[in-house]
Amino acid sequence: MFRMWGKIFHENHMLKDTVICIDSDLNRTRKVYQALEDICYEFDLSKPLWLDHNKNDFIHHSKTRFNSDSFVEDINFDFLEIQVIEED
Repeated sequence: MFRMWGKIFHENHMLKDTVICIDSDLNRTRKVYQALEDICYEFDLSKPLWLDHNKNDFIHHSKTRFNSDSFVEDINFDFLEIQVIEED
């Protein structure tokens, strides 16, 4: 089971959160992209762009934050944070 936690923050307060579970034979990268897509769908967001600092943070910590620079459209929160909480 692969589980990713998605959270939206504004002024240091968590506004929304969700946990996405993926139970398939996809590789880790595809599971991450699928979970992020599911999180964005649930929060009604466009998919963020993976900037270099997002990739580095995620590789080293299994966690990253997408701020307004990562989104094409305007957002009404400070950042979207994703974190892997369980891997098989």
